[in-house]
Amino acid sequence: MTTSVQTKTPRQLPRWRDLEPFLKTRPVERDATARRLARCLSVDDLERVARRRVPGAVWDYVYGGSDGEHAMARNRAAFDRIELRPTALEAVAHPDVATTILGRPAAAPIVLAPTGYTRLSHHSGERAAAAAAAEAGVPYTLSTYATTSIGDTAAAAPGGRNWFQVYLMKDRAVTLAHLAEAREAGYEALMLTVDTVVTGMKRNDKRNGFAIPPQLTARTLAGLARHPGWVGNILTTEPLRFATFPEGSRYARWGMSNELREQALRPADINWLKEHWDGPVVVKGIGSVGDALACVGAGADALVLSNHGGRQLDRAPVPLELLPEVLDVVGGRVETYLDSGVRSGGDIAAALGLGARGVLIGRPYLYGLMAGGQRGVAAVLDLLVDELRRAMALLGTPDVASIGPQHVRLRAS
Repeated sequence: MTTSVQTKTPRQLPRWRDLEPFLKTRPVERDATARRLARCLSVDDLERVARRRVPGAVWDYVYGGSDGEHAMARNRAAFDRIELRPTALEAVAHPDVATTILGRPAAAPIVLAPTGYTRLSHHSGERAAAAAAAEAGVPYTLSTYATTSIGDTAAAAPGGRNWFQVYLMKDRAVTLAHLAEAREAGYEALMLTVDTVVTGMKRNDKRNGFAIPPQLTARTLAGLARHPGWVGNILTTEPLRFATFPEGSRYARWGMSNELREQALRPADINWLKEHWDGPVVVKGIGSVGDALACVGAGADALVLSNHGGRQLDRAPVPLELLPEVLDVVGGRVETYLDSGVRSGGDIAAALGLGARGVLIGRPYLYGLMAGGQRGVAAVLDLLVDELRRAMALLGTPDVASIGPQHVRLRAS
């Protein structure tokens, strides 16, 4: 029979040099925006911070989807079903996230999507987003319904890759004026949105009486009262309006878009844009294989599979699920991107693995904008790039071109 021997660890009174490493404190960050952003380790964190920074009606406009929000929920559910499959014996410590977008170098496979009424999220609006994108080395897309003009946005990001999103107007002279201004300001590409012949119904917007400029109802007044900083910034900067149209134009009036926008888009409209624009034309809002083929046949230089973040046709196809079908028929004839539901570097890796050239993000950078203006948008891009680089290292992929279908599986549930 063996007897176990109990050993005792010798003890002593702690000395100062032993305690010193545990007593070091971090320097206090005096900048409130920097403190706020430093606590955000994900887009989810930024979303929680952003929600507290703006009035409820603004939050509902940015966050919400159309009708029952089924498409919006399904977009995220699809990414949640993704399984990333590493090749551990091909470990890579420092993967390269750079790529090409429309044939030109980009620091990451990310494009900032067009978002209307951006200055509602933060008074710096489109200027801040464009400048952050330029600094990060990725393209930024200005909306037809921007709250900063085409020229002023370009001036805020003189070294940036600025794209202009087009809603074709029934009066083509209005669209030609937009193209001329974008050309003069050095915009690189056009993005034609085709999934918005009418505007989707966002129920909370209807309840809130959402409008540009904000309508002063009892409900909106209560929300504004809780955010005096937001109100002060809006009142002391340039007037909140649709700034790509001349001041006083009926095109700049809230609620006129469905009446004035072209509601019978055809492939010939892509041909028309190609004739009037000396540069790439990207078509956004592709929701079927047939539409993808028609757009390629009409001369589109790139496609964006999109259901508008779940903000237009509810129950529309989920772009991530549609991507393999489209690539089967389109192949490599044009660059194919997707948006709707992208919130992390892992999501970007999944899209690349399934064949996308890159992704567009909308809500995530608006959350960053709400949380910290230009620095907040930069923080979102930094987070996504860091997450993508870490995912690639763990997948064993040295560059974005190495991420393939062997690394991604869309689980059944």
